[in-house]
Amino acid sequence: MAGFQELVEFLTARLHEPLPGADVHRRFAPRPHHKGWRPDDRPAGARDAAALLLLYPRANGAAFPLTVRRSDLPVHPGQVSLPGGRLNPQESAEAAALRESEEEIGVDASAVTILGALSSLWVIVSNHVVHPFVGICMTRPEFRPAPSEVAALVEMPLADLRDLRRLNWEQRTRDGVLVDVPFFDLDGYQVWGATAMILGEFGALFDPHFAPGAPNRRPEGGALPPR
Repeated sequence: MAGFQELVEFLTARLHEPLPGADVHRRFAPRPHHKGWRPDDRPAGARDAAALLLLYPRANGAAFPLTVRRSDLPVHPGQVSLPGGRLNPQESAEAAALRESEEEIGVDASAVTILGALSSLWVIVSNHVVHPFVGICMTRPEFRPAPSEVAALVEMPLADLRDLRRLNWEQRTRDGVLVDVPFFDLDGYQVWGATAMILGEFGALFDPHFAPGAPNRRPEGGALPPR
């Protein structure tokens, strides 16, 4: 638990300093980027959404949950993401992050302490501005994934997120053009897109140079050293 408390103290301070922001979002975005996309843009008409990166202690170090979305959902089917969703009318982004986490994975909002916010991110494909928050539970939550939305819940060690060997690229076709897509290989799941950008910024809190290597090759080296 001492190690987890040190992590909490570090993040509490770091999240109230200038954040890595859009520069890191671009590192973890598909290339070439969408024309006209700026991660820190706030277009008129964009909907607000929130997400929660929830840390908690395990025997082998801190962990956080990711959800595998059901394959029959109309939006982002089958993708791996942080718990989150749209804001309700008159709802704050922080309240939405807690509510969505309770609805999607059954975490009691009263047991979560929000340490701070990461940089908001414009997701051009869905025209949402996502507001990510970092929260903690001092013990492992009793997860209850919502079967209508979540196909699986994956508990990821924080050490895996910070392991450069888990960053890779693949080529995909977007609008008839080949693009290079960076992704985290976490427990056999490919985590890419907006979730990868959010996790990328979180990783950059520990190392400002945190980034995938050149496209189409796995970066050399091992896990990042502890701070």
